[in-house]
Amino acid sequence: MNLRYLVPLYDPSVSEWSWEARLLRWLTFFWLLVGLLVLFSASYPSAYAELGDGTYYFKRQILWAMVGLVGFNIIVHTPLRFWLSIARWGLLALLGLLLVILVPGLGTTVNGATRWIAIGIVPIQPSELIKPFLILQGSIVFGRWNRLSLKERLTWLGVMTLVLASILLQPNLSTTAMCGMMLWLMAMAAGLPYRLLGGTAFAGVMLAVLSLSVKEYQRRRVMSFLNPWAMPDRDGYQLVQSLIAIGSGGFWGSGFGMSQQKLSYLPIQYSDFIFSVYAEEFGFLGSFLLLVFLLIYGTLALRVALKAPNIVYQLVAVGVMVALVGQSLINIGVATGVLPTTGLPLPLFSYGGSSTIASLASAGLLVCVAREGNAASVVSLSQQRQKRQKRSKSIRSPLKR
Repeated sequence: MNLRYLVPLYDPSVSEWSWEARLLRWLTFFWLLVGLLVLFSASYPSAYAELGDGTYYFKRQILWAMVGLVGFNIIVHTPLRFWLSIARWGLLALLGLLLVILVPGLGTTVNGATRWIAIGIVPIQPSELIKPFLILQGSIVFGRWNRLSLKERLTWLGVMTLVLASILLQPNLSTTAMCGMMLWLMAMAAGLPYRLLGGTAFAGVMLAVLSLSVKEYQRRRVMSFLNPWAMPDRDGYQLVQSLIAIGSGGFWGSGFGMSQQKLSYLPIQYSDFIFSVYAEEFGFLGSFLLLVFLLIYGTLALRVALKAPNIVYQLVAVGVMVALVGQSLINIGVATGVLPTTGLPLPLFSYGGSSTIASLASAGLLVCVAREGNAASVVSLSQQRQKRQKRSKSIRSPLKR
């Protein structure tokens, strides 16, 4: 690979890509840029009050974004078949880390949940990093379902179930539900039997009910979601403050950096509830434009899936769409009180290195599918100019004669 491809914004080969791949690339960069600006505004008060440096979280996020963009470019310029070939090993390695986290004393616990592990001095969250590999391996398993033996089917279903169970035991019900929904939608898109889909959906619901019955805090979250104003200073506090922030934005918003709720009122304002700060500062208009942006991104992802050369590539595009657009809509639904409070980040907005890297890697896979799916019909811009010049010469030559 040419080393100049490691510079994210400099890529001379872009002119040879399909228009879908080029547009998705720039939309991803725009998404990340807006997310960084919103994170700067949302995190500044907390970072200054807690650490004495208002740009602390922003600078760290910039670093993770640079790492993620390099990974994005490497993925885009590597054949998708390579990533598919190593998907199982990446999935199993991160599954190993998920299991290590469950060993007392080895994981890092924050707010009662053990979701991180330190690799040297770098904390990583395997439940986020595993998502691209789940997409790739799920695409292989579901796309080739009819060609797999019963043993292979049961083996990989067991591995995926173990991944979901290990995330649930952290405990992290929201990420478990997100990954399970992503795999289930991919399986449905692959045309798996409805009996199997129905059975797994029922098992997933029963697992969620069991988790709610065992974990009291999860049960309280659901109850507070139904009526947050009944306990505005306790279980309903997060949602109440989020709704106040969104309502305070009005139509035009209070302006960039002018959110009041981020000043020690709204909890986790630079992660789980970062959309609330965005909505307060950019108002209904900005929120509507964000939803339009997600609609455009999701539509492009579906178009890429429909034009993909085979079912495995199609499922990769579907999985990425659910992981990025679907998770974004769930995060927005939580902030607006449409869904129960969860701990899902807003992709490319929320603070977190593992989430940022995983989101950019997933976007890179989508661009990779767009490039390879249209490879046969793509003509570079320079080739188009040469063709137009030849055509104009051929038209002028008879006139000269």
